[in-house]
Amino acid sequence: MDEGRSRSSRSLTGVWQGIYSYSRGGLPTVAFTATLIEAGRSLSGSVHEQCMMKGEALFFSVSGSRQGTAVNFVKTYLGTSPYYRTIVYDGTVNGDATEIEGRWTIPGDWSGRFLMTRSGDAPRAAIESESAESRIETAELTPAR
Repeated sequence: MDEGRSRSSRSLTGVWQGIYSYSRGGLPTVAFTATLIEAGRSLSGSVHEQCMMKGEALFFSVSGSRQGTAVNFVKTYLGTSPYYRTIVYDGTVNGDATEIEGRWTIPGDWSGRFLMTRSGDAPRAAIESESAESRIETAELTPAR
């Protein structure tokens, strides 16, 4: 990353761990791994995840764009099964470009929410929790004077 570049405009290039959930209840949350490449305002890359029905690995290509904090991409299945379709993702990247959160849709069919976290960066809540625990442990280990 260019040190002169602000954290809010940090490139999205890298490996991301994600989850998505369905709007309709009763379906499990699905984990996925995305590799994104940002060039200018364009995004490209790939996604792989486990099929929740058969357990097999599914592979997708990614193509989209980023404008400021808005992130939009299309995830296209790279196989021959008629059960997997093109999925549209619309999200927002956080201020330090470590999380992308938003909605996904299969037009006219399914929809839900997603969250992606840059690999190597813990989500905000985990960082805040660990920081608080660290302060408590430090206080417990510090001898009284």
